[in-house]
Amino acid sequence: MNILILRHLIKNGSMDISDKSRKSMESLGLTSYEIKVYLSLLEHGSMTASDISKTSGVPYSKIYEVLNSLENKVWLESASERPQKFFPKSPTTALEAIRLQKENEIKSNEEIIKNELMPIYEKSGIKEKPEIWVVRGLYNIAGKVSEIIQNSQRELLIALPQIAQEIAKSLQPMLRTLHDKGIRIVVLVSEGTSIEIIKAISRIADVRIKDNMFGGGVIGDGIQVLILLGEEGNRNSNSEPIAIWAEHPGLAVYAKDYFNYLWNDARNNQ
Repeated sequence: MNILILRHLIKNGSMDISDKSRKSMESLGLTSYEIKVYLSLLEHGSMTASDISKTSGVPYSKIYEVLNSLENKVWLESASERPQKFFPKSPTTALEAIRLQKENEIKSNEEIIKNELMPIYEKSGIKEKPEIWVVRGLYNIAGKVSEIIQNSQRELLIALPQIAQEIAKSLQPMLRTLHDKGIRIVVLVSEGTSIEIIKAISRIADVRIKDNMFGGGVIGDGIQVLILLGEEGNRNSNSEPIAIWAEHPGLAVYAKDYFNYLWNDARNNQ
């Protein structure tokens, strides 16, 4: 938000802003009166308390309370001249000051909480629950794979068994988005994967073909990992693929090492 945008939003002689901007200001702790006063100062510039009351519609009986609160919240400043005038800080300056205040508050409270509560936690012997889940069914697995892809910021490793070819088709648009962002994508496909799929993926990722690759998986940024185990109850007509998902750097390291082992043993898709 800047002054030019705010001026553009003036309607019928009084300033108005979008509900989205208003809610954002409220989430930072500003009241309705404070927002009216700040917007009035942005529109008209430096003014006395009396003039601010008239232009903002805030009752004069409340104006000094609102102005003092806004000054404490670093949205405006006042001059020592008489009559006293108030003027707004730029939205950028105010937001930066608020950010620094919040960071200092968090840092101060962090030390207090850690120093007092961590010894209690350690003494209790409580262990954090690992985030490891079993995912069943092709569509559930595809959903979890999509989640890992969308959360990846640096690198995505995919081992794609033949059973997951249908998943591969639906993933291509997301992989294209990652590729356009400059994220490294490496895909290992199994022997028997259709030439059409291999060609399509090769446009956006490094691809190699591995013989006898029964399992598969996805590793995002070396943190999230999904390992496709195969089908549950192979002799059952209702068998469904199952996978393990975890957000655990230690497990992801082992999975990445195994992926690299398979990659080095695979052949190029030429």
